[in-house]
Amino acid sequence: MPTQKGEAMAGTPNPTVKRKRLGIELRRLREEVGLTCEQVGDRLGYSGTRISRIETGKISAKPGDVHELLEVYGVTGPAADALVQLARDARKKGWWHTYGMNLPEWFSAYVGFEAEAVTFRDFQPLYIPGLLQTEDYARAVLQVAPVPGTPEEIDRQVAVRMERQTILGRDNPPELWFAISETALRVRVGSPQVMRTQLEHLAQLAERANITIQILPFATAAHVNPITGFRILGFPDPKDPTVVYVEHLTGALFLEREDEIRRYTVVFDHLRAEALGKSASVELIRRIADEMGASL
Repeated sequence: MPTQKGEAMAGTPNPTVKRKRLGIELRRLREEVGLTCEQVGDRLGYSGTRISRIETGKISAKPGDVHELLEVYGVTGPAADALVQLARDARKKGWWHTYGMNLPEWFSAYVGFEAEAVTFRDFQPLYIPGLLQTEDYARAVLQVAPVPGTPEEIDRQVAVRMERQTILGRDNPPELWFAISETALRVRVGSPQVMRTQLEHLAQLAERANITIQILPFATAAHVNPITGFRILGFPDPKDPTVVYVEHLTGALFLEREDEIRRYTVVFDHLRAEALGKSASVELIRRIADEMGASL
């Protein structure tokens, strides 16, 4: 794993999170002066919808736009300078933008969150999570997609997945907790050798101090209520709200309401309580890897 590249990424501004932080601050300031989005828009010649989209992080605000908004809100001096600088940082492109059309807009947004998150809670029922995949396993997963891309597109998608994994090589890597269904270990993606290598890699990653991997066995009652895979991402700045990411066939959902976060957190805690402990999970992973090896 290219540690130097990982260290460079760790210091790269994350426009996605910064854009959201800027929007939160601008909404707070607007509400403090008792104005609606429509009233602010009327003063500046914008639509209220545009103000709302800036506040929700759906569009990027230019530094000049932010300066005008702050004048309306009566914010000046160092506080205004800091928010204008935040707007500049939010417009910088992250490393993932170099992959262009290989990243849908919704996934590009997720990679932006992932690049700055310091805590991960991830449940996957059907496949090994992307941050834990080997290159061969990742390629095999992409090749069996209902509508796979061209070999060149798959190569670039694999490259993105490997690049994302460099967050694991940071000097201060994030804390990651994975609950993975036993199904994901046994569904054969690619050849038996690909699966064996992937499972051995998974067991090795589980030995890292910042990575906890728990396997949810077939026999657990949690499988009675099927749950779509999801990730809960936490960030270092308390101003940045926790995000739940749920991917589906044609896009993804980003959930941020407190009640949504609380519900997914409860579900994750239930899943990890039902799962095997860390040592028993590694034993199961290695046992299935040996079974894969016996079939070679």
